[in-house]
Amino acid sequence: MATRNISELVAGAAVLVVTFGFLGYAIANTGRTTTSGYTLTARFDRIDGLGPGSDVRVAGVRVGRINSARIDPASYQAEISFSVQSDVKLPDDSSAEISSDGLLGGKVLALVPGGSEKMLGDNGRITITQSAASLEQLLGKFIFNVSDLASNVQKSLKENQPQKAP
Repeated sequence: MATRNISELVAGAAVLVVTFGFLGYAIANTGRTTTSGYTLTARFDRIDGLGPGSDVRVAGVRVGRINSARIDPASYQAEISFSVQSDVKLPDDSSAEISSDGLLGGKVLALVPGGSEKMLGDNGRITITQSAASLEQLLGKFIFNVSDLASNVQKSLKENQPQKAP
């Protein structure tokens, strides 16, 4: 009877250790951790799907994380603050764009280094930005353009039909 209680106790302890291991892994990889390095900011017209904890990437490699996002009350633009690893130096003419992480993935901040000799420092600002593209807007434009093209083709076909002789 005592060996059964000890084996149940050991099995229960193992389950708890595994549970806490998964919990620790989940907490460490949810974006709640900060990236050591320097902090930069950028302003965008729209940041759909981008928020604290989202990746910051250069050439597809994660080099940082988004720290915060807020609205600038004067310009009504979204201002994001993000950290970049200290070993990644960015020229002051670098650009930032919001892009998708795959077809169904979340949004990431993609940094494109410029060619300037002067580097951005802590609390620097990236001024060349490209906002997130809205899938709904892109589909709307596509549908409008296709219907416009179809009506132009129909109009052109009607004008070029041969006239019947009386």
